[in-house]
Amino acid sequence: MSNKLQNYIYLDHAATTPVLPEVAKVINECLVKYFGNASEIHLPGREAKKIIEKSRHMIASIMGASDGEIIFTGSGTESNNLAIFGTAEANIKKGNHIITSEIEHPAAAIPFKMLAKRGFKVTFVPVDRFGMVDASDIKKALSKKTILVSVMHANNIVGTVQPIEEIGAILKQEGILFHTDAVQTFCNLKTGVNRLGVDMLSLSAHKIYGPKGVGALYIRKGTKIMPYIYGGGQEKGRRSGTENTAGIAGLAKAAQIAAAGLEDKIKYLTDMREYIKNSVLARIDDVLFNGHPEKRLPGNCNFSFRFIEGEAMVLRLDAAGVAVSSGSACSTSSTKPSHTLVSMGLTKEDAAGSLRITHGFENTYSQVDYFLENLEKTVTDLRKISPLKKGQ
Repeated sequence: MSNKLQNYIYLDHAATTPVLPEVAKVINECLVKYFGNASEIHLPGREAKKIIEKSRHMIASIMGASDGEIIFTGSGTESNNLAIFGTAEANIKKGNHIITSEIEHPAAAIPFKMLAKRGFKVTFVPVDRFGMVDASDIKKALSKKTILVSVMHANNIVGTVQPIEEIGAILKQEGILFHTDAVQTFCNLKTGVNRLGVDMLSLSAHKIYGPKGVGALYIRKGTKIMPYIYGGGQEKGRRSGTENTAGIAGLAKAAQIAAAGLEDKIKYLTDMREYIKNSVLARIDDVLFNGHPEKRLPGNCNFSFRFIEGEAMVLRLDAAGVAVSSGSACSTSSTKPSHTLVSMGLTKEDAAGSLRITHGFENTYSQVDYFLENLEKTVTDLRKISPLKKGQ
């Protein structure tokens, strides 16, 4: 690791998190010692199978599920795709209507748009100025042909936490399947599946200090779902492909560590979030704080700095040794303003001037202070040369 990276301040945990040393140790041990194919009946295969099933039990226990309800996948994106396409195809005889929100992650939003092209009727429910879905809007949108509702637990851009429990209670009465993308919330908030009232829940390892390339999907027992990856019939026939034993073990270890210290982590991140929010609003003019002021992820701050562009701020701060984001890292090729912020009612100009700061438990207040000093300087410098500011 270079000296520059060693001293770098990382405040982009919504995009990905560093792998914990304890997690890396487990991954390395599996790669070296437990390399067997879990589908084989010989000793190396059996040992790999044991690790996978132990990991499955750990993940299930954290969310209050049974072991058989956890399917390992290659990512949170794959989990979303399996939940959406799989349930749509398996339940097409019941109906062709699906409900979701306007601010879903592309890993869910794009599959829904593809289903619409295939003849499914998809209702995109709007959000308010805080990025919050109204559960009553979900209820109003229901029809006799509704087979699935999918609403993310917390938004990846502004951090607003949705009323999943309220929506789940409505759908349970109607007997309609409910999926939530919990990639941002699993082991960052409480995600008990029975308390939330969901039938499917997507998660990802690399958002909780685990490895990239592995995720999971909770599927409530009895839920009809079709696979979309076919082959050797692994994961109970719902997700074929030789299991990523090392990645799965890393996911389980990361989840175990995060769940054990969840309450302390939530408090630390929430206190730091409020410190960042109050400091920015006090030190810099013409700033909007985006998302719900209270019902939000503990480690998420999103601001719009008027008259300047988010990408310019990201590059200036990067040069100063600080990593933040101007939007979703899953769509870096897009130069369009965040669809989440536009759906919340922001102008395209204010949406383009957004900055997302997502801190982790390893960040310190001295690091945050360094970031705040450089942020203030960055905004001041960019506004001096901004044609938008000069036109005011």
